[in-house]
Amino acid sequence: MDESGGSGKPRSGTDEPTEHRTDRPAPDPGRPDAPTDPGRPDAPTGPETGSTPTGPGPDETPPAEDQDHQHPTGEDTRPPHTTPGTDGPHPPHLHDDRAFAHSDDDKPRPPRRPRDPRGGLLMGRPFGVPVYVAPSWFLVAALITWVFGGQLDRVLPELGAARYLVSLFFAIAFYASVLVHELAHTVAALRFGLPVRRIQLQFFGGVSEIEKEAETPGREFVLAFVGPLLSLVLSGVFYGALRLVEPGTVPGVLLAGLMISNLIVAAFNLLPGLPLDGGRMLRAVVWKITGKPMTGTVAAAWVGRALAVSVLIGLPWLTQSGALGSDAVDNVGMDTVMDALLAAILAAIIWTGAGNSLRMARLREHLPELQARALTRRAVPVEADTPLSEALRRANAAGARALVVVDADGSPLSLVREAAIVGVPEHRRPWVAVSSLAQDITDGMRVSAELSGEELLEALRTTPATEYLVVEETGEIYGVLSAADVERAFVKAMARPS
Repeated sequence: MDESGGSGKPRSGTDEPTEHRTDRPAPDPGRPDAPTDPGRPDAPTGPETGSTPTGPGPDETPPAEDQDHQHPTGEDTRPPHTTPGTDGPHPPHLHDDRAFAHSDDDKPRPPRRPRDPRGGLLMGRPFGVPVYVAPSWFLVAALITWVFGGQLDRVLPELGAARYLVSLFFAIAFYASVLVHELAHTVAALRFGLPVRRIQLQFFGGVSEIEKEAETPGREFVLAFVGPLLSLVLSGVFYGALRLVEPGTVPGVLLAGLMISNLIVAAFNLLPGLPLDGGRMLRAVVWKITGKPMTGTVAAAWVGRALAVSVLIGLPWLTQSGALGSDAVDNVGMDTVMDALLAAILAAIIWTGAGNSLRMARLREHLPELQARALTRRAVPVEADTPLSEALRRANAAGARALVVVDADGSPLSLVREAAIVGVPEHRRPWVAVSSLAQDITDGMRVSAELSGEELLEALRTTPATEYLVVEETGEIYGVLSAADVERAFVKAMARPS
């Protein structure tokens, strides 16, 4: 999914970038040259708001998300003097609670962690990638056992009740084949240097959660094609083994079933529509022709939606007409209802996956617009025993919106939490030391001013916090980054049209 955008030259939110750093002496209003009305806006929070709109199964992340990453849209209706990046004539005052909390629901909070990657029973870690069996697998395994058991009763009636044990073995062997299919994707991704979060076996197959996009259309094509290729290879292996056993026996029936099922898996995944492997191959081809990953995603996603409609209408019709090898059905019975239900489930999965692919593409397209340098708030340094009221006075005089606790040498020790300031009544602030409201700075809370996009979000997800110390490559302090500012900028970026 394509990545584009960016906001041009990084801005610190001030007229003089050097004033963004906390190593600058705090202004003293008692001095004749002390500023009385800085009149400077805060650091911008990201792109302006516009109008708005994930692959197979669980396609959408944001990274931020998750994913899973569907964010609300709409205009920012906060008062101008509380909006980061406002062009109003007066900077927000830190003694005003609204400078820290725009509403009860808009208090700074750490970036959301991705949902726990565990999705069921952990089966192992081939190639270092965890493999989980989702609870829905047990449902489909029971369904396969029941259906295949009924077929065995017609082919091998002498098995009796033991046919369900054979059917259960078939269900497990079939999903082992699906696992091989997914491992093919995983090995290819690891070979291309793409991290794989997990493999999950679930209802209607498996999912390999690859966290990054292939860098070239050629790699994207290979990454998608290896899965169906392995399913075709497995089908050929089972066909070769079938010729070595006697027909009409338990091994013969099992091998025939596995051969046919892997052939179906390969053929279905080669259909040219997202979120199927064939859709990713189509995306790679369009990407190669146009040079635009987003164009490839849009084309493959809309083909996927057309495919979903075709499955919804065509599968029941093919079953009733006898085109799939069964007798034509003139009346509506339980089999017809089951075929229609199966078609509806498949169509919903394909349609949803195609839509998720479009949303994920838009997410990756706008991620570069999130830049730590542009989102960072100006901060002032204060010593640990400084009263909160005095620290806020210095911050207001400097037009800053963050406080950094430093030692006698000016080295940062901790960050004063914005939510903690809001919780201190104004009449108590002269007797509250800033150190009592601060959070120690850990290694993960030091963020490079050069981070942007996925790298920035990953840094925040790795160490959840409400504020982060932003530093230059030389280690010099640049300012403080609020997780709430990043979240608001993310929502605004997603609201912009592609």
